[in-house]
Amino acid sequence: MNFVLSSIFIYCASLYNESVFNKSKGAITMEALTISWIGALAGLAIAIILILRKLNPVYSLFLGAIVGALIGGANLEETVNILVNGTQSVMGTVLRVLAAGVLAGVMMESGAAETIAQAIVRKFGGSKAILALALATMIITAVGVFIPVAVLIVAPIALSVGNKMGISKLALILALSGGGKAGNIISPNPNTIAAARGFDLDLSNVMLAGVVPAICGLIVTVIVASMLKNKGVMVTDQEAEQGEVDTSQYPPLKKAIVAPLVAIILLMINPIGSITGVEVLSTFKVDAMYILPLAGIIGMLAMGQGRNIVKYTTSGLNKMTATVLILIGAGGIAGLISASDLSGQVVSLIEASGISGTFLAPIAGILMAAATASTSTGVILATGSFGDAILNMGTAPLAAAVMVHTGATVIDSLPQGNYFHVSADSMKMTIRQRMGVIPYEAIVGGTMAIVATLLYGFIL
Repeated sequence: MNFVLSSIFIYCASLYNESVFNKSKGAITMEALTISWIGALAGLAIAIILILRKLNPVYSLFLGAIVGALIGGANLEETVNILVNGTQSVMGTVLRVLAAGVLAGVMMESGAAETIAQAIVRKFGGSKAILALALATMIITAVGVFIPVAVLIVAPIALSVGNKMGISKLALILALSGGGKAGNIISPNPNTIAAARGFDLDLSNVMLAGVVPAICGLIVTVIVASMLKNKGVMVTDQEAEQGEVDTSQYPPLKKAIVAPLVAIILLMINPIGSITGVEVLSTFKVDAMYILPLAGIIGMLAMGQGRNIVKYTTSGLNKMTATVLILIGAGGIAGLISASDLSGQVVSLIEASGISGTFLAPIAGILMAAATASTSTGVILATGSFGDAILNMGTAPLAAAVMVHTGATVIDSLPQGNYFHVSADSMKMTIRQRMGVIPYEAIVGGTMAIVATLLYGFIL
């Protein structure tokens, strides 16, 4: 299958090159081409089906984009041009995601993330275990660790605490997942970077705007998880023992927090300057592409791990590679949807229904993330495909970014995505048991989307 797909791509690329360099034909103009919304929906459906059939998600997204463009009325040359334009549109996000790999690699490989998680759980104690676990996962994700990795880090602690306190796996995984979702919308992670770049905003502004929805998500997580602590399968003694981790080699807390603190301080300089009116601060606009690697390196030196710079950065890059490829694949299908009249059809449907156009932003985030079972991919598709339509509805860019972003957290943990299986394995759960968590995760994500929509769509 991969050979066939590769052959298709090579053939299409050759046609594209011919169209570019053959002056007698001239360049393809995207302005003159509009793909049918039927083709866009067909391409998206094909991509989802292929992902569910366990085909590589990148190939699935590209193949869906190719077939959808052809169904929608494009020829082979125009189809390649659609994919090229789509993938080019995500390159700014890709660069920042790769840069974020330095910070992520330092936090994960040095044990700094584990140190922070352990400290939070110890501070709150067993009586507030659910709050401690949710908060730990939220903070670990918020400082730049991917949510699947954050869950993997905190899961051993959760299994141990759950066994001692008699808390069910259902409540434990909801605490981790809900806390992770809350941290994810205020983090320098790929999804937040995509939301910021999609509406041409500073990353720090989008992170700050997500704070109130994130806090509400954390509160709902703790409430719902506490209600479920006696429901479902309990953690066995054997599972708790398997989850125990040797933390003797981890850095002390005061050194572990250096990297995230530096990142947060530098990212917040420009927003603080804008609020206070301090000219020096308001003109200090250093991109996250510089800030995140710098914070990682400073944190690494603070922990006395300067000799491991190659190891940590290589690890971070390797962990980002899969995400980058997914983003490029998402860019391809976003190019298809952007070249189609699908967004116009959706706008017409919203206008005909009589509901406020403000709801287009969270709806786009919900649908695209559900389709791909990925927050970051969902945000890429929603901003790339519906961004102009959302802004044309009169929604401010920052409000649009936050609503799309929180909407993408509602039902993004479906079985066709990697997070579903990683989180299930980390908590020793069966597929059926993990499926039972999805409605409760939707409550957490839905709460954040509703709060963001009310706050930024109607109040502010």
